[in-house]
Amino acid sequence: MKKARIDLEYRLRPRITRFLLSQFAEDYQIDFSSFHFDVDWKNQWVWISEKTPHHFIEKIKVDFDNEINGSHLFSVA
Repeated sequence: MKKARIDLEYRLRPRITRFLLSQFAEDYQIDFSSFHFDVDWKNQWVWISEKTPHHFIEKIKVDFDNEINGSHLFSVA
């Protein structure tokens, strides 16, 4: 189970990073440590954590699930 979690994290991390860079390309001062995500490793689903500042959630929520989860559903945990 530990290996599966590590594998999932290493698959998701580049996808999430590329997504965030594409959403905030014009803002070179963005600190990505402000973003938090919750992962359901069994179902391989990612939610934007409510720990993420609301203005960032608002900016990425439209495209996040489609890009990261392959679904148009909006996921905030």
